[in-house]
Amino acid sequence: MTFTILEQFLAHISFFLLFLVTLIYWGKFIFINNEKLNIAGKVGMIIVSLFITIFLSIRWILSKHFPLSNLYESSMFLSWGLALIHSILESRTKNYWLGIVTAPSAMLAHGFATLGLPREMQQLLPLVPALQSHWLMMHVTTMILSYSALLCGSLLAIVLCIVTATRQREFSPKKYDINLLFHSPIDKDSSEMGNNNNETYYESKKSLYFINFRKWQLINELDNYSYRIISFGFPLPTIGILSGAVWANEAWGSYWNWDPKETWALITWLIFATYLHTRMIQGWKTEQSAIIASLGFSITWICYLGVNSLGKGLHSYGWLPHNL
Repeated sequence: MTFTILEQFLAHISFFLLFLVTLIYWGKFIFINNEKLNIAGKVGMIIVSLFITIFLSIRWILSKHFPLSNLYESSMFLSWGLALIHSILESRTKNYWLGIVTAPSAMLAHGFATLGLPREMQQLLPLVPALQSHWLMMHVTTMILSYSALLCGSLLAIVLCIVTATRQREFSPKKYDINLLFHSPIDKDSSEMGNNNNETYYESKKSLYFINFRKWQLINELDNYSYRIISFGFPLPTIGILSGAVWANEAWGSYWNWDPKETWALITWLIFATYLHTRMIQGWKTEQSAIIASLGFSITWICYLGVNSLGKGLHSYGWLPHNL
């Protein structure tokens, strides 16, 4: 009973902290960028990761199996994975603006588990026979971690597409002197500047160059981080699919059954394989490759959640109750 109460407390307090951390990151992004807020967001996400780790450990102890047997536990694990990726990225890159993407993602995954799923799905239940295998930990863990990485990388690609769409197309950082960003012609003698209309014109051009240069920098950062995260996450579904095939052969007597979950996992793998191929072999950059990665965001959610919502196929058993 004590463990159950502690488990519920950790689930609710971690969601509250994720909500608070999301407000911090978006608040400092929109209103004020303060070093104390950066530290508060960083520490808050570390505490969230710790609380969810303890939560999953308690579920493991009470159920006596790895806590990935249903949609509730997998969603909590997904939230944990997103929080972990956030903490690693933030500590390695020192770019605190990444939290405006990763923190809401972790919060929504956590909120779906704690607030969106019925109470009966959150209860501890014995493993169904199909899941009583040592492959459960390896297969499901690698797949959920891959979802965390691929979703995070895809979200950054979506933000890249949005920023690119608002950029002035005629701007090129090679085309203009970077000093124009910091030294305006209006600082020269007024006799050399012309009338006030010219001053306003040069000031407007200066502002335009600065805004576009910052967008150009942001696009490069988003492209770099998205590529790195997806490159890290791509081997995980590869391992997950291969281990799942071995498990399927043990459980159902066949390595591949074209089950809906298997089919969409393969589609997801092909989408991100195409993304990496275009980046590494074809040399595509920014907008072109980001479109493929953005498509992977929807495909990943269909693979993770959409297929299970149908209640059909071998993989739906134990994930959603039949009365949904």
